Amino acid sequence: MNYLVAEFRRQADARRAPAYQHLRRTLQHAVENGELTPGQALPGERELGKLLDLSRVTVRKAIAGLVTDGLLVQRHGAGTFVAERIVKSFSQLTSFTDDLRARGLDPKSVFLERGIGEVTPEEAMALNLSPGALVVRYYRLRTASEQPLALERTAVPQSVLPDPALVGNSLYEAFAQRGIRPARALQRLRAIAFDAEQARLMQLPEGSPGLFIERRTFLEDGRVVEFTRSFYRGDAYDFVAELHSE
Repeated sequence: MNYLVAEFRRQADARRAPAYQHLRRTLQHAVENGELTPGQALPGERELGKLLDLSRVTVRKAIAGLVTDGLLVQRHGAGTFVAERIVKSFSQLTSFTDDLRARGLDPKSVFLERGIGEVTPEEAMALNLSPGALVVRYYRLRTASEQPLALERTAVPQSVLPDPALVGNSLYEAFAQRGIRPARALQRLRAIAFDAEQARLMQLPEGSPGLFIERRTFLEDGRVVEFTRSFYRGDAYDFVAELHSE
């Protein structure tokens, strides 16, 4: 608490700006310097206001900006917490649902589109399908603790998954129920900026940084069962890979 008071005064002395911006920078510095750690609860709005001689409106505005930036998360009935970055390994074949459950989070899917259609040229190439083949498609907003984390567009051969309704929250759980066991995947990653529609769905400002990942998933016999293009929040994920010299 002493750090917050000292940093807030330093911010206020360094530049002329509205008080909520001073508080926003103060909290951001506290997180970046390890004074507030991932998962740690912030003092309540009333307590922060009293500590720094600010109104609750000012405190609320500063916190709202950091929630939008992904630095803080608000949990209904529990308070405001420092966001925990999700570490995603590139060396393990896991699903979005598996990754978040392993961290004690509750993953959810909001289906924006789902149905069956004729394969596109891009999908045909990725899935090794002939022109005219049918695929099951999903466009989903993936969330945890009501916080948008990713947008996913997935195509699966209808011969593998005949009915879009077979997928509830997890595609890989639907695979497992049908005895389908993905063996390996190829992934490509690049940095992107969210366009207006993506930013709206992710509750971020347009142009916010994100990570685009394209995944093709294979069975042991070489068949491709998944073609997914995912757009992840750049402020919520760290992607890691273990490298060997030989």
